[in-house]
Amino acid sequence: MLSKEDNERLTRVGPGTPMGNVFRRYWLPALLSSELPKADGAPVRFRLLGEDLVAFRDTNGAIGVVDAFCPHRRAPMFLGRNEKCGLRCVYHGWKFDVTGKCLEMPTEPKDSTYKDRIRIKSYLAWEGGGMIWAYMGPKEDAPPPPDMELTRVPQTHRFVSRTVQDCNYLQALEGGLDSAHATILHNVTIGDLSWLDDFERTTPKLDVKLTDYGFSYSGIRKLDGRHWVRVYQYIMPVTQVRARCVPVRGETAPPRVPIVAGHYWVPIDDVTVSVINFSYSADPTIPLDHDFAMAAEAGYGRGPDDVLPDGRLKRNLQNGFQIDRDLQARESFTGIVGINTQDVAVQEGMGPIVDRSEEHLGSTDRAIVQLRRLLLDATRAVEAGGKPRGADSASYRTIRAVDQYVASETDIPAVIDREIAARF
Repeated sequence: MLSKEDNERLTRVGPGTPMGNVFRRYWLPALLSSELPKADGAPVRFRLLGEDLVAFRDTNGAIGVVDAFCPHRRAPMFLGRNEKCGLRCVYHGWKFDVTGKCLEMPTEPKDSTYKDRIRIKSYLAWEGGGMIWAYMGPKEDAPPPPDMELTRVPQTHRFVSRTVQDCNYLQALEGGLDSAHATILHNVTIGDLSWLDDFERTTPKLDVKLTDYGFSYSGIRKLDGRHWVRVYQYIMPVTQVRARCVPVRGETAPPRVPIVAGHYWVPIDDVTVSVINFSYSADPTIPLDHDFAMAAEAGYGRGPDDVLPDGRLKRNLQNGFQIDRDLQARESFTGIVGINTQDVAVQEGMGPIVDRSEEHLGSTDRAIVQLRRLLLDATRAVEAGGKPRGADSASYRTIRAVDQYVASETDIPAVIDREIAARF
């Protein structure tokens, strides 16, 4: 468990908070590229780390991330005119470029130098992997933009989506890093529940290895005479990478293509999180079929018909996630449709910020314990004037995750070494 003081330190992300200062030392995915589809298009308002911001794509395609309010009289920049390489406030016409520089002030004399002394607050922006990224920390300390395999694969091999959850980012992140729940929470063939007594089937043997970017952790279960090996990667501060091996374009037999997938759980504020979901084909010769990706989204419960316009799920806390008690009794462990929806139900159901001082952690919570230690260490590193772990690490560029069945336990290390290496 965590003390109330440490829980407060980890969960508050606004300007000036210890964890907020940590997040501001990393590039964070804020939006999907598809949310800014064209040059000089409509700006998008959003929140990130408790700040109200606006993003726009200028005439040349460059991305700007600026304060949501004009520095003149605080009019909303969301209403602004995106034109001729700048966003113009509609109140008095002050115009700013993607760097925050004031380009024009129609309300001041033409020979005035006032505009040279005015800037709108802006943050560094970068586009990659089908996402718009923002860096909100000291510009002189900005690390290179992210170089995950996801950001290097061709667009034909990649799929990204975004949803919104009403809970603190840490609840969602911990849920994603909790390998032990998969065979229980997401079970849809419950039978007589006798499998709950099969410890080796339901409970993975966990191994957590610290790295310079976060940690790698494996969960190994004995299943049907084989070893089910799953290796996840945690990249500081909010990234989980996992894998699965699926039929190619709906085939029921080999060949099968490895799919690398995962999430970024990015804090909107203390009690809301933006979840960017990604998947990509890990085989350079096989693109990711769009229909397959959309079918997978529907299976997770976050397909187009499952999501409200604001990114929240239609099955949500207000309607009890539309839990079907009859389905729960005979088929599904939760009675909730959608793997992702099941996760959200547990995470949001804890409340906006869970009180971790009331927890009683068990033997399968090693990854959770390590996560919290790393994040707490990061807050202390930044407070001491240093850099948090992974902020400028490039080693994560060569790694991926593993999801394989292995016949012999002695073969597991070799399988992990082979599958974990990036191909792109």
